[in-house]
Amino acid sequence: MPTNFINQIEPTPKLHSKKCQILSLFVRIFLQFTTVAVSLIALYLYDYFIAFFTLILTFIIMGIVRSKIRNSVIPPTQREYQYNDQGIADWFTARELCFEKEEDRK
Repeated sequence: MPTNFINQIEPTPKLHSKKCQILSLFVRIFLQFTTVAVSLIALYLYDYFIAFFTLILTFIIMGIVRSKIRNSVIPPTQREYQYNDQGIADWFTARELCFEKEEDRK
């Protein structure tokens, strides 16, 4: 029985400095809780009807943002793997926001 596996070229990056870990945490919190936060703000400012449709709209928008971030930083051969928000945040922080040098890791 032949099995087809995708060769993983790069593992999910490990962030070593505190600054990079904090940036990754902020990106993860942004990806996870923006939908709920915007909906609660709409609920506070307006009513249930507008908050419900704001929830739907922000769910769609955050899905697009998450997809764009994921596809911009993860190598093309690894895009078929499933990544959670922490994995996407680690890839994005390591590739776009934080360039660690070898001496920073110690």
